[in-house]
Amino acid sequence: MPIMQQSGNPTLKNSLLSQFPAQQGVGQTMTLHGAMNKVLTCLVLVVVSALFTWNQYMSVLNATHSPAAAMSATSFYLWIGLIAGLILAVATSFKPMWSPVTAPLYAVAEGLFLGSMSALFNTTYPGIVIQAVLLTFAVMLVMWFLYRSGIIRVTNKLRTGIMAATGGVFLFYMVTMVVGFFGVHTGNLFYGSKLSIGISLVIVAIAAFNLLLDFDLIYRGANSGWPHYMEWYSAFALTVTLVWLYLELLRLLANLNSRG
Repeated sequence: MPIMQQSGNPTLKNSLLSQFPAQQGVGQTMTLHGAMNKVLTCLVLVVVSALFTWNQYMSVLNATHSPAAAMSATSFYLWIGLIAGLILAVATSFKPMWSPVTAPLYAVAEGLFLGSMSALFNTTYPGIVIQAVLLTFAVMLVMWFLYRSGIIRVTNKLRTGIMAATGGVFLFYMVTMVVGFFGVHTGNLFYGSKLSIGISLVIVAIAAFNLLLDFDLIYRGANSGWPHYMEWYSAFALTVTLVWLYLELLRLLANLNSRG
């Protein structure tokens, strides 16, 4: 499914990481509690929106017993979510002060996309979605523990390395997409081969390390008194990474199941 190659843009939130305010903002400032509330809000919006398209897909599937018909019935929501999510992510990355509006909208858009895509994968591999969800949050909790315990410290060197690796993943996505337009087959890099499993594992690891940047962003912002809108931006950044991580885990599990 080529769309999986285009569904995440892991460099969006990192491109402006070094440009965030480094001093006290004017008026109300960012707090850890406020940022956590915004993160929870975005995740709830993703789940509610995803359940909508999931239910739409399943209702058609139950009526027709045709995955193709179910996918066709929800393809509008899938493409709207994918395109709107990309536009909103770019806008939020370049204009963080818009995030109180764009971050919730991004969460809704991603939910529309994820619900339909997840239902399709779950039809092919029953139970794969709950596995991917549980793994996503398990990875998040592990990375949060590593960050808060100080086992892994986000230094400038580590931050640069993670951003470079993330940029490499984005370049890999773009190159495979472009050559695909010219008829070059790259499906073995994403599905059904040992190579695709290896690539998935590397990308999952890079996505997991991006969570460290998100946690560091939240704690630095709260401790430095960044402007209040950065609570929403931080929630957006973490949502981007979790969506990316979930999709990569979903693809990895699909690859493993296809070879089982």
